[in-house]
Amino acid sequence: MPTVIIDGVSLEVEPGTSILQACEQLGIEVPRFCYHDKLSVPANCRMCLVQVKGAPKPVASCAMACGDKMEVLTSSELVHKARKGVMEMLLINHPLDCPICDQGGECDLQDQAVGYGFDRSRFEENKRAVKDKELGPLIKTVMTRCINCTRCVRFSEEVAGNDELGQFYRGEHAEIGTYIEAAVASELSGNMIDVCPVGALTSKPYSFKARPWELRKTESVDVMDAMGAAIRVDARGGEVMRILPRLNEDVNEEWISDRTRFAYDGLKRQRLDVPYIRARGALQPVSWDEAFRHAQEKLSGIRGDAIAAVSGDLSAAEEIITLRRWMETLGSQNMECRQRGEVFDVSQTAGWVFNSTIAGIDQADLILLVGTNPRWDAAVLNARIRKRSLTGKCEIYNIGTEHDLTYPVVQLDDNPTVLQQIAEGRHAFAEKLTAAKNPMLILGWSALSRKDGMAVHAAASRISEKYLQRGAWNGFNVLHTQIGLPTA
Repeated sequence: MPTVIIDGVSLEVEPGTSILQACEQLGIEVPRFCYHDKLSVPANCRMCLVQVKGAPKPVASCAMACGDKMEVLTSSELVHKARKGVMEMLLINHPLDCPICDQGGECDLQDQAVGYGFDRSRFEENKRAVKDKELGPLIKTVMTRCINCTRCVRFSEEVAGNDELGQFYRGEHAEIGTYIEAAVASELSGNMIDVCPVGALTSKPYSFKARPWELRKTESVDVMDAMGAAIRVDARGGEVMRILPRLNEDVNEEWISDRTRFAYDGLKRQRLDVPYIRARGALQPVSWDEAFRHAQEKLSGIRGDAIAAVSGDLSAAEEIITLRRWMETLGSQNMECRQRGEVFDVSQTAGWVFNSTIAGIDQADLILLVGTNPRWDAAVLNARIRKRSLTGKCEIYNIGTEHDLTYPVVQLDDNPTVLQQIAEGRHAFAEKLTAAKNPMLILGWSALSRKDGMAVHAAASRISEKYLQRGAWNGFNVLHTQIGLPTA
């Protein structure tokens, strides 16, 4: 393994590690705009320049791999002069919008300008102006602020699997946009707002609503699907202003779906925030004490086996446990959470959870989708499958309705009865499952909502027992659509 010397400190790194990544391991901060550790490396902003002894000029640390006995300087006079030059070029056409820009206070360009910017500009000509693009109801654009880092383009192509955004024209005239005017049609489009280092792409619903230093930040977990993505809820007073992703490599990495990001507006309108009792043919709002007394009166004198409870899709674990204890007190074991007619065997926990874990997708070499559309059921999980597919080390097959996914999928059949053939070894796909090192089966909720849902689940379970067990690896997974269901 190569050993690199950075600012006089020796460090042994893995082959292929970039100078920028090595600097991060040592805790040395290197400014950057275009580099993002989840995207490809374009090396087009040149802000991460460092000095390598023996090199004729500063090099881009994000694109230069560490060599053995390489000596790097990150804070020399040459490096500071080069970075100041890059910053001056970036600010030549950048508008002085900080007081009215929604990115103000959390803008990478602001932060780097403090360390490498000038207090005045030497540029006396007119600044370039770029027409704003209409990208839909979620993303607001002010393209004159764009520094052409291409993060949004790379995210769209590499993570979201959508090729609508691109960079066109050349030199000073280069700009980002859609080749044909259209809204961005991606279920992950809001993440472009997060990766943009300046105020070119901001949240349209959040526009001019608040400043980041006014917000109270609370770490939480997403409830819009069953993944449980790590999120941060930003609120002012009693009002939720926005929802942002948190880093969690085992679940959502640093992405969230648009449904997660923009669903907070539902917290402000038509909420059931008080209990209701039906009286005189209509629902009437009452206090909690009245509601509990009414429930007690209605339940008194009724046998336990005549009482049933249904938990909601968004019920928290604590609520479900409390409901279960209450029902046991009443002498009832009648509890249900499946509200759409799903049927499957619940006798074993492994039969209805995601056994491989979401991070386990990164090790899978074969994935079989059964009755699911992960692009809509769990958009971030779909992006993880795409990430694995792009490595070329994983084949993906589908049984059920054919969907427009963001990666190549081989359609086996649209009828789940083919599962029985695979389980019995009478289908050619059984040989692929046998040869795979870490095969996965992802069983969707729609497959379990069929009249023969129990038979579909049983066939998938037999495939799991025969083909998907590899020591500690369990490739059988059920992809729920509501976060309250696995707990219930």
